[in-house]
Amino acid sequence: MDKTQISKSNFALWGLICELSHSIILTRQKELSQYEIPVRQYELLRNIQALGSKVTLSQMAKQVKREVHVVSRQTVSLEKEGLIKRTKSTPKSTLLTLEITEKGLDMISVARNSKSINEIFSSLSSEERQQLELILRRILVKVQKYNQD
Repeated sequence: MDKTQISKSNFALWGLICELSHSIILTRQKELSQYEIPVRQYELLRNIQALGSKVTLSQMAKQVKREVHVVSRQTVSLEKEGLIKRTKSTPKSTLLTLEITEKGLDMISVARNSKSINEIFSSLSSEERQQLELILRRILVKVQKYNQD
């Protein structure tokens, strides 16, 4: 394959990845709508749980690769819903820590049972799933290295 063909192939792959990602997010959003929680908020809940208690707003923003002000707005909504608790380290501090509530843990537990995701990925054999994960992780590492420059 010459450079032009490789470039076209790369853009076709990129387009396919974009379409796949968007389609899966829409499918997941449709499934989560019964719990009245947007996908991005569910992902924040899941990450707060994964990072443990007392994760800071800036740690969370870094984890989900979003700006702090974007994550802050989303956490305000989560707190209003009673899914997390936002606490200042000291009364005059600007450092916020995030802690998941029992209601948040219940939401994660219910939302984790994803029929759509299981159905979508059931089309892959165990070996294909491992290969895909390996390939996607390799691409992700390359993207992260590229963005560090």
